[in-house]
Amino acid sequence: MEPDIRNKRRYFAYICPDCRQSVIAWRDLGTLAEGQNFIKCPCGKSELRVHFEPHRVRMMVPCAYCGRSHATICSPKAFVEQRALVFSCKESGLACCFVGEEGPVFAETARLEQALDKMGDDQSERGTFLDANIMEEVLGELKDIASRGGVRCSCGSRKWTFRPNYSSVDLMCTVCGGEMRLPAATADDVDDICCRETIVIHGRKPG
Repeated sequence: MEPDIRNKRRYFAYICPDCRQSVIAWRDLGTLAEGQNFIKCPCGKSELRVHFEPHRVRMMVPCAYCGRSHATICSPKAFVEQRALVFSCKESGLACCFVGEEGPVFAETARLEQALDKMGDDQSERGTFLDANIMEEVLGELKDIASRGGVRCSCGSRKWTFRPNYSSVDLMCTVCGGEMRLPAATADDVDDICCRETIVIHGRKPG
């Protein structure tokens, strides 16, 4: 069953790699469904491309971290129904684009702005992590939740591993291969994981 696109709109946000300003815009889903759409930065040096197809949505997303554009694909159902979709740079784990409802998209963009402010413009000065103290706190909270048996996968498994990135931590189920990304860039990310009693990885099997 195809998602209902009547009277709905999606907000898009990214940070321009050139001028470093946030680009936030909305499109109604009727317009998006007509074909390829472009969301341009006012500086004219970057653009987000959105191509709505019958069985997938393809995007080319500018990335403020590496300066390149990343190709992403998601299902039309997730594109239409999720409150906020987050697309990340594979090199850093840092978010580079948000799609969804107005409130969540604006909130996520504000957090990304904080992370990029920390990062600065000098790539040669970048360490292993965006903020080593934040990463340490996030990993400490993850360890505490795991010690209580609070990490599991929706496939039913409690076997998992993790991989720290530049500004996030990936959790991977070792049974079904499902993955989940925890941001680890700002104090808000620490607050978020501190509030969790459990963490459920998005499995690849129904659970």
